Amino acid sequence: MSKPELWQLSKASYPFSNITQTRFGDMDVLGHINNVAMADLFENGRVRFNHSIGMKNRLQGSRWLIAALQINYLREAHFPNDAEICSGIGRIGNSSWEIISAAFQNDQCVATCTTTLVLTDKQGAKPIDAEFRAALEAQQVNRG
Repeated sequence: MSKPELWQLSKASYPFSNITQTRFGDMDVLGHINNVAMADLFENGRVRFNHSIGMKNRLQGSRWLIAALQINYLREAHFPNDAEICSGIGRIGNSSWEIISAAFQNDQCVATCTTTLVLTDKQGAKPIDAEFRAALEAQQVNRG
């Protein structure tokens, strides 16, 4: 596990935030949110972030696929506390970009997540056009 950078631990670094309720079934036998449930919380936050920037409308005729996903667990998360998933854009490449997220409970960062997505069509990877690149750049995380 890589140690998170200081900016990743601050809600203020992320342009988007969504509060999601945890569920009793998210707990494991040790009484904390299990790793699969945390991945679901990040997925929910990522999908809501994508909707907030209008990805479905911007990328008609294209698809975006997850190429990589890394979650770092920093401390235990617990039910029934809500999880606040904060997200923003990290690196932007020619046909790929990163969504960087952090999960917070009681104002403490409990996990971070980096998701690499690739823009594709039926022929394979597709370059990010200028309009979509500008939309991504407008949502970049603040690395301080």
